[in-house]
Amino acid sequence: MPKIGLISDTHNYLDPQAPALFAGVEHIVHAGDVGLPAVLRELERIAPVTAVNGNTDVGLPCRDTEVVELCGKKFLVQHIVDPHRLTEAVRRRIRREAPAVVVFGHTHQPFAERIDGVWFLNPGSAGKPRFGQPRTAAVLHIEPDNLRVEFHELRDPRPA
Repeated sequence: MPKIGLISDTHNYLDPQAPALFAGVEHIVHAGDVGLPAVLRELERIAPVTAVNGNTDVGLPCRDTEVVELCGKKFLVQHIVDPHRLTEAVRRRIRREAPAVVVFGHTHQPFAERIDGVWFLNPGSAGKPRFGQPRTAAVLHIEPDNLRVEFHELRDPRPA
């Protein structure tokens, strides 16, 4: 069963748990606020990567929106999306592209909901710990008749 790694809001930091978490994935999708290009290079050592610019990214070789087909499913990737209050531009893009999945970031909160037949997924924030919030990334399992997302908390490896 194919798997896709989902990550966002790394803000110049790739957690050392990422290689093990994403071992065996077909592809990694980074939903923006990458930080330095070195983060993408490290992810590319694990699997091919599709990434978009976030609102804090400057000078990355990424676009603001990507559409990519992975494991037979179409993905639309954009950093800022509010699934319950889509902008007209995002709504038009979804109608035109007809993705199975929209991957976004920005909120630093994990999110998975199917709305009008489209999965909206936010893997959460995988950057350095901030404001006592949990840090997460996700693995999307592509099943024959279903998509299943697993969120993984990235725990601080230092003893408490």
